[in-house]
Amino acid sequence: MSTPSLGFDTEMTGTQRVNASEKRLINAHQVDVNQLMPLKYHWAWEHYLNGCANHWMPTEVPMTKDIETWRSDKLTEDERKVIMRNLGFFSTAESLVGNNLVLAIFKHVTNAEARQYLLRQAFEEAIHSHTFLYVVESLGLNEGEVFNMYHEVPAITKKDEFEMNLTREVLDPDFKTDSYEGIQTFLKNLIGYYIIMEGIFFYTGFVMVLSFHRRNLMTGIGEQFQYILRDETVHLNFGIDLINGIKEENPDVWTEEFQQSIIDLIHEAVELEIAYAADCLPNGILGLNRDLFRDYVHHIADRRLERIGLPKQFNQSNNPFPWMSETMDLAKEKNFFETRVTEYQSSSGLNWD
Repeated sequence: MSTPSLGFDTEMTGTQRVNASEKRLINAHQVDVNQLMPLKYHWAWEHYLNGCANHWMPTEVPMTKDIETWRSDKLTEDERKVIMRNLGFFSTAESLVGNNLVLAIFKHVTNAEARQYLLRQAFEEAIHSHTFLYVVESLGLNEGEVFNMYHEVPAITKKDEFEMNLTREVLDPDFKTDSYEGIQTFLKNLIGYYIIMEGIFFYTGFVMVLSFHRRNLMTGIGEQFQYILRDETVHLNFGIDLINGIKEENPDVWTEEFQQSIIDLIHEAVELEIAYAADCLPNGILGLNRDLFRDYVHHIADRRLERIGLPKQFNQSNNPFPWMSETMDLAKEKNFFETRVTEYQSSSGLNWD
């Protein structure tokens, strides 16, 4: 396959001023300064502003009630397993996302306003990693057990290996996006991390942990997961806009064959996530079981596919956890910010998927 004409080196040549219309998400001329103005991709800047409005720190959330509950007999062994499994998965997954952002995505996204958002997202991933350390320390959990689940629990290992395989080629020092094949590899990475990791793998964990919060159990962890869910919703929306923007600027790479490879990737990820849910819930707990999660994973996978222009695969129109939509619409949660030191800003102005 021949190298496409992708408009390289059009963003700035010599002393010529930046023309917004000549900006590109990838394969633009790389300059020493991230020149934001004039903006071209206003959606990227809006995502950055939304991220800033969401700022929080885990240590703002009191853990006293969680500590009391964890030390009591209020939780069954099956419930404790659900919490531990998700702490183990998220503690590694957030670092994988952060590494991919800093070491792979930022290097190849050449637009300043998109890079501005990536810098904000990388900071948020650090906050999320901080969160799991804070929870583990607060509850007095076995650090070795939690932070080593990624290679001791097969259901977590398989998901992490799936994601790392999508990063490996992009991390190669010689990798470039100046060919059809390079752009397709980069898109596969973006889809793997934004659509699959943050848009599918994370959401089953959100349901599991937030189900405790709905029952007024482990409310400190639940509140932190609400904040993380809020961040991840913006991450997902940015990723979808970035993927669709690259597709629009490079339509020739979105071949039927490549689309089918993405669909196959989604199918593989869905099976991994269903297996993970079964591992977390061997006996089920109040309101949660593996069959419900099969339906849920199928439901959200179809939504993610549609948003990047691919056909639904599972035709699961029923959402078994409709309360998740209310959880994401935080403007309806009157008491959501009461334990915060400072409130979020502009919450009513955010557009949720």
